[in-house]
Amino acid sequence: MAQLSYEKAITGLLVIDPYNDFLSEGGKVWDRLKGIAEANQCVPHMKQVLEASRQAGIRVFYAMHHRYRPGDYEDWKYIAPIQKAAWSRRTFEYGTWGGEFHKEFEPQPGDVVASEHWCSSGFASTDLDLLLKKHGIHKLIVVGLIAHTCVEATVRFAAELGYEVTMVKDATADYSEVEMHAALEVNIPHYASAVVTADEIVAAISSAAGVEAAARA
Repeated sequence: MAQLSYEKAITGLLVIDPYNDFLSEGGKVWDRLKGIAEANQCVPHMKQVLEASRQAGIRVFYAMHHRYRPGDYEDWKYIAPIQKAAWSRRTFEYGTWGGEFHKEFEPQPGDVVASEHWCSSGFASTDLDLLLKKHGIHKLIVVGLIAHTCVEATVRFAAELGYEVTMVKDATADYSEVEMHAALEVNIPHYASAVVTADEIVAAISSAAGVEAAARA
């Protein structure tokens, strides 16, 4: 077992896509996520980790999906299926309530909001990596939506860039247990150094005791 620590000077909390369309009653995608999100208390756990991180002096970063604007995608030669879905639903539409931060996760002074990603990874074609490096961040704690798309893609990309990643498994949600299992039990453990609960990560960052994680090949 390896002991992971979370020194505030080099650790960042990465919150992925906390939009009303995902996390609020009446959001365009909420009905599809509601069953899993309520079963694992995704929103309360995200809030728990966010508050504990702020109290511990860990800087908060946001990786937000592109907000739909009229004309988006219309002249693109190739559009990924996930982008077609966002286009058809106008998910996170700019200037609408659905494209605003959920009230519990609005950025505070000192937080860092990266440029918006167009597909799934919070790093692809954004300034997230630059902003993390400029703040001296080497370790990431990840929460947010959706487990098998933006969360998994961002965790994978973070590992490729050399970050040590901890995934908080009950501070995310998905459309079904199948996608949750695939992301959190099959795929993400190959890239995250630890996959933990909100209670475990809060205890670790509050006490600076760290968490134990199985070493991975």
